[in-house]
Amino acid sequence: MKITLNRVNDNFHFELKNERGHIVNVDSRPEFGGDDQGPSPMELVLMGVAGCSAIDMISILKKQRQEISSFKAEVEGERVQVGEAKPFKDIHLVFYLEGNIKEDKAAKAAQLSFDKYCSVSKTLEPTATIHYKVVLNNVELAKI
Repeated sequence: MKITLNRVNDNFHFELKNERGHIVNVDSRPEFGGDDQGPSPMELVLMGVAGCSAIDMISILKKQRQEISSFKAEVEGERVQVGEAKPFKDIHLVFYLEGNIKEDKAAKAAQLSFDKYCSVSKTLEPTATIHYKVVLNNVELAKI
């Protein structure tokens, strides 16, 4: 896996490209000297956790022949000062699923993602605690 980074302007706007040609813009907020032309690197980390676990959960539920009509997630990160850096301490995810999905299968899909499959959350495990809950058809199922 390889990513290339090119600086776009004189501040902190960067264009990142993967080997398949997909482009993501990264920047900093104006109060930190950026132009707000893309998410910050730490926002991308949260996006990565949400995207990775969503792919896992949908893959698991499809294999179990569950009918997903809607899948959304929200993720928030709490950071802590460690020297000059501010890594994530806690990450909270809420998954909103709708469809003809059995409750136990939705809860198990989330559990499997975080316990076994999600490489992004496994990368963050040494420094951040990941909490999640699943809301299926407007009913909260699992909260970890």
